[in-house]
Amino acid sequence: HVQLVESGGGSVQAGGSLRLTCVASQRANCMGWFRQAPGKEREGVAAINFEGDPSYADSVKGRFSISRDNAKNAVYLYMNSLKSEDTALYICVARVDSAGRVWGQGTQVTVS
Repeated sequence: HVQLVESGGGSVQAGGSLRLTCVASQRANCMGWFRQAPGKEREGVAAINFEGDPSYADSVKGRFSISRDNAKNAVYLYMNSLKSEDTALYICVARVDSAGRVWGQGTQVTVS
């Protein structure tokens, strides 16, 4: 049973920064983050493959940065210059050989 544990969400003023962390209970191939705001569809934010190649949604390019530590099965999302429209539940996702796509519970980010 694969588990993803997220941390690092919170409340911040516009222009501020936060770092999200997600740790998987076993090795994951691609890892990334989605987000879902009230009344909106879930959208992909950023992803990174096992080799460390990142990809970003246009809405966060230049402000967010994703990285990973394969030794810890961890992925990090550094969010800078946060805007009110970044307010959402941020959900970690990982693709694991034994389980396919696995979702975390999410961590709330509120920008005011």
